[in-house]
Amino acid sequence: MTKQPSRTIIEVHILQTTAPGNLNRDDTGSPKSVIYGGAMRARVSSQAWKRPTRQVFRELLDPSQLGVRTKRVVELLSKRILAAEPNIESEQAVNLAEIVLADGAGIKLAKPRKKKDAEDDQGEEVLQESTYLLFMGNRQYDELASIAVEASAQADAKAAIKNSKKRIKKIITDDRSVDVALFGRMVADDTDLNVDASAQVAHAISVQEINPESDYFTAVDDAKQESEDEGDSGAAMIGDVEFNAATFYRYANVDANRLNDTLGDADATAKAVGTFVKAFVSSMPQGKINTFAHGTLPELVVVNVRDSQAVNLVGAFERPVEPDYVEHATEALVRREQELDTAYGIQPVNTWIIRVGEDTKAAEQLAQKVSSLQEVVSGVESLVADRLVQE
Repeated sequence: MTKQPSRTIIEVHILQTTAPGNLNRDDTGSPKSVIYGGAMRARVSSQAWKRPTRQVFRELLDPSQLGVRTKRVVELLSKRILAAEPNIESEQAVNLAEIVLADGAGIKLAKPRKKKDAEDDQGEEVLQESTYLLFMGNRQYDELASIAVEASAQADAKAAIKNSKKRIKKIITDDRSVDVALFGRMVADDTDLNVDASAQVAHAISVQEINPESDYFTAVDDAKQESEDEGDSGAAMIGDVEFNAATFYRYANVDANRLNDTLGDADATAKAVGTFVKAFVSSMPQGKINTFAHGTLPELVVVNVRDSQAVNLVGAFERPVEPDYVEHATEALVRREQELDTAYGIQPVNTWIIRVGEDTKAAEQLAQKVSSLQEVVSGVESLVADRLVQE
């Protein structure tokens, strides 16, 4: 009897050199950093790379397959109600949305806290918001809007919505939006609405030691410069901004089995995995991007499919690499994977690599390079679908 695959886990390992920039700031405005292996490293938090990854999803998938993460749930649902039934008054749509969310779904709502020194609302209604960011699919909002419209035709709309509580909960718990399934959802008030994340994203760190630098800048007043009386070389504004430049090791993984548990379809799961790989590889945090134009693409991408467990290879860089950074980082990454695979018997089921330039040649010890990212995505989707069908 053929042994069935037990797990299907997709790993994405990336080496990427960025231009000087401040991709991800801390509370003081400085680029985030971490001490690793006794040396200062540049760091980009997982959250800072998850958001641009989700934004790329919008280019790759239909909106009906995606979710919205927001506190402004009443506003969003009331707009869907009005779109479904334009004859409903705006005030009624808001009231229906509040009842569906609070009484039907059990989501805690409250008026947003007024900003300090903010002016009076001058009679403008301030809509209630959820007390936490709620990540929910577009399809769910449309289905909840349908319930609200149905209830609006009843003599007691509130009672009708309350009687639909089980149906409302089922709509939310059956959320099969790709990004919700990948990144998860936590609802503190009702754990039944939680969705376990099937993707994990590590903080990116530089493979080399870095020393943050500061850019002292000036801004010139154009009108003053054009004046014959006032024209001079003085600046109208001065300031400074911290930045760094580094070769980053980026890592993420997707547990296709857990993702399939949520999406409930092998082909849909395979497509979601492929979308994640493509989006994660090509995304870039936007922090101060207009100042630094730091957007780059990776020098090396290694995608593994494993049937055992996910393995972060960051230990390859516990000792900071020396120039040439990409070449030596590639060699360290390959050496680390080969040693771990041999020591623990966790050789990947399949590996794809994309590499740019001669500095990444050592990666071909892991697999033959492929011609494009799309070839990797197609290969991953096909293998994931085949393995999930066998289970």
